[in-house]
Amino acid sequence: MRDREPTIRSRELGEGLRRAMEYAGFNQSTLARELEWSPGRVSRLLAGKRGGSVAEVSNFLATCGIRGKEYDRLMALCTDNDRPGWLQQHGAYLPKQLRTLMDHEKNATVIRDFAMILVPGLLQTADYARAVMQASANLPHGEVEDRVSARLARQSLLSRSRPPKFKFFIHELVLHTPVANAAVMSDQLHELLRVGVRPNLEVRIVPIAAGAHAGMSGSFTLLDVSGFKPIVYLDSETSSLFLETPIEIDAYRKILASLEDTALDEGQSREMVASLATKIYAD
Repeated sequence: MRDREPTIRSRELGEGLRRAMEYAGFNQSTLARELEWSPGRVSRLLAGKRGGSVAEVSNFLATCGIRGKEYDRLMALCTDNDRPGWLQQHGAYLPKQLRTLMDHEKNATVIRDFAMILVPGLLQTADYARAVMQASANLPHGEVEDRVSARLARQSLLSRSRPPKFKFFIHELVLHTPVANAAVMSDQLHELLRVGVRPNLEVRIVPIAAGAHAGMSGSFTLLDVSGFKPIVYLDSETSSLFLETPIEIDAYRKILASLEDTALDEGQSREMVASLATKIYAD
């Protein structure tokens, strides 16, 4: 079977198979011998460059001792794994861990985010995140603390030894929305000021005074991923959507390019955030 350009589905399958291999204590060479495959065949399957048949993936997982829900999840990915894009439907609410997004975040070189409604999850304080989750109509209250912890753990991406470059465009309305009390909001805005001094991270505010702007269709994240095609991530109350075709990626790059012209520069953005933190949310 010839190699092909990986899709987000085939990369997800490859990542899952890699975790299964490591769980079983194999490396690519030892597993290839066990399966009586060539090492290159294993390597291409793990990289998402080779589609695995149902029989191949089942054999791989059985050799690694994988059963239950993870077995079913990876077997389901054998179908249509060469089709670009992926709508993940999660039921009544999003899962605690957005595995697909996190796998791509850890391999990203550049992450660009536009936030229309809320502070981006990677920049949220614990109290801000907690207030957002407690206001949910669908999220079980008993899961809130675990989800807050999961969100904060995801933020380790900001401070790892070789982090991606980040650019966050945040609409001014986000700063004005009192998600929680004044103390929580003041701390959240000061957190934007604190993270904004990192050399690899930029926070830009899209002012209300700008009026109509290119990002009015809603929030999104664009990730440039090392070794793979870029992806765009969007979410809703119950689903996650990943886009990866060139025409889709180009559309969102055009939005970001327009926001570059619309948003305040970094210095002006810091001044606005600091002013709102002290004037609107003063203790």
